[in-house]
Amino acid sequence: MPLPSVLEQVQRESRARLYPSLRNPNWLILRRRRQIFEAGLSRLPRHGLSVLDIGGRLQPYRSLLGARTKSYVAVDLQMTPLVNVGGAAEALPFRDEQFDFVMCTQVFEYLPDPGLAVAEIKRVLRKGGVLFLSAPSVFLRENDKECWRFLPEGLRHLLREFETVEVTPEGNSLTGFFRTCNVFLASFFRPRILAPLWEWTLVPFLNLAGYLVERIAGDNDQFTVNYSVGARK
Repeated sequence: MPLPSVLEQVQRESRARLYPSLRNPNWLILRRRRQIFEAGLSRLPRHGLSVLDIGGRLQPYRSLLGARTKSYVAVDLQMTPLVNVGGAAEALPFRDEQFDFVMCTQVFEYLPDPGLAVAEIKRVLRKGGVLFLSAPSVFLRENDKECWRFLPEGLRHLLREFETVEVTPEGNSLTGFFRTCNVFLASFFRPRILAPLWEWTLVPFLNLAGYLVERIAGDNDQFTVNYSVGARK
């Protein structure tokens, strides 16, 4: 069987992020993020959108925009077959007020100065344009390039020059607890040869348990592990 192409690998990873398997330790928040994004689409025009995807090497949410998109540009430092422009969020190579909608998911934690990125996003957005952002508040450090974790008030402060800012928890405190258990155990499970057993048993169990009991915590978001943000210029 031939090996999948780079494009096929990227597309597979993109779909796995949009529609995660129960065997994915991040299933609880990825599922919730998609729901938040879909709900936010109702506030966007139904056609003619110029879209910028910052950190768009995978573009998992592009398909949800459907016929709303007139143009779609992806910028990232890491090039994939889906990326149009190589560039940094803090120095976007685009003219002022070029886009109607900007997406920036799970990027800000890597930026030494996220305030610069916010200023650039505001610059390239048209008046009335919308930003969809997501950022972690609790997660294991995956590599040495990570700089930050974000809480609601910190996100509101970063986006204080936007007209409206709505911060939405990607699940409540129980969601955060079960997801954190899943990620922690999946990261440190030894020996690695037994990882498939864990992936097919305990990971789905913890995901389903978190899904079933999250209503107990209600709106408590003291241990929410990720936030989605919608902001209008």
